[in-house]
Amino acid sequence: MWTKLLLFIGIILPFLVFSQEDKARRITEVLCSDSLYGRGYLHNGVNKAADFLKDEFQKSGLQPYFGDTSYFQSFSFGVNTFPHKVELKSKDRVLTPGKDFLIDPSSGGFKGDLDLVLIDSTILYDEGYRNTKLNEVLNGDKNGFYVDFDSSPVQNEGHLTFQLNQLSAIGPLVYVSNQKLMWAVGREQFKNPVFYVKPGLLSFDEDISAEVDAKMISHFESRNVAGYLPAKKQTKNTKTIVFTAHYDHLGGMGTEVSTYFPGANDNASGTAMLVSMADYFVENPSEYNMLFIAFAGEEAGLLGSEYFVEHTEIDLSDIKFLLNLDIMGSGEEGITAVNGRIHKEEFELLESINAEKEYLTKVKARGETRNSDHYHFHLKNVPSFFIYTMGPNKNYHDIYDTYDELTFSAYNNIIHLIADFVKEL
Repeated sequence: MWTKLLLFIGIILPFLVFSQEDKARRITEVLCSDSLYGRGYLHNGVNKAADFLKDEFQKSGLQPYFGDTSYFQSFSFGVNTFPHKVELKSKDRVLTPGKDFLIDPSSGGFKGDLDLVLIDSTILYDEGYRNTKLNEVLNGDKNGFYVDFDSSPVQNEGHLTFQLNQLSAIGPLVYVSNQKLMWAVGREQFKNPVFYVKPGLLSFDEDISAEVDAKMISHFESRNVAGYLPAKKQTKNTKTIVFTAHYDHLGGMGTEVSTYFPGANDNASGTAMLVSMADYFVENPSEYNMLFIAFAGEEAGLLGSEYFVEHTEIDLSDIKFLLNLDIMGSGEEGITAVNGRIHKEEFELLESINAEKEYLTKVKARGETRNSDHYHFHLKNVPSFFIYTMGPNKNYHDIYDTYDELTFSAYNNIIHLIADFVKEL
């Protein structure tokens, strides 16, 4: 009998583990699909993702958190979008958005030929040089600026572009740089567009034309999605464990579906992990209340988590610990716990569990950062970790962060590590 039972367990356990990862892969793939267009602000991608997650929370068995009837908490903010054409071309070639060039997410609209004046960083501190170059544009001899960082490399290129972007108030601006093409969310709109172009594709003195359709949305309504699981035994002193992940991403540029940012690792994978943790604790009830929150607006500046913290009915002092899950699609090189150097006792617990059970190759501690949704809770003295995986996948805020690039190599072991950590808190 025991032999048969052990054989049954040996068969069923791998199946359950596979099913858990298989579900996570399905959720991640849906969140990365072109139907959600990068979970951004065109085609209502981010809110379609919210509807999908609400359904997943219901299927997992989570209760609505807001007012006992809703999984949604709405809030609004301004965002710059590019709903139609985004094009940059010369006489010889049409550049591919995302691969050959990007526009600054705060770019304004433009349509026409670019007749550019070549400038360098001297324009920031040499008044004579600045006046000469600006006058070429102000007088109508030229209509924009061209900066070649590839032929004249500089230190602090990011800081320089931040300062030079002020020139977009006068005319379009083209940077040539070998820096990785990474996008973001624009919360304002410049008067003119700013382009970042890979080297060898455009020369400032050739025939260049551009078209950018930019639309500033003053009040885009987005939604946090939250589900609740009560403790197996309620007392007046029952504490709450909070799991969070942001489900929004960068969206896309223009009408071409190929020019969207799938956000597979960041953070479809973490959102899938959020559902996995819900599934685990529904099946394994805890002595803690459990709150699972999928935040919107993270990529626009941690807006969803900030709104939640400022508009929540939960007493933040009742939160035992918060675990924010972001970038969960790899793990070959272990995980990092932001705030691990602050909450040393809890980090030592996490590390000791991993050392004993050998879940991951490494559990690394990091200090305080403002780079994900744990931060506003942290500012309110809620003990928290922001956990992310480490591995060879370096695709981030680009068009290459796709589902196919994810390995999920440590996914199941991370679930077990976090579950053990919560049990021993």
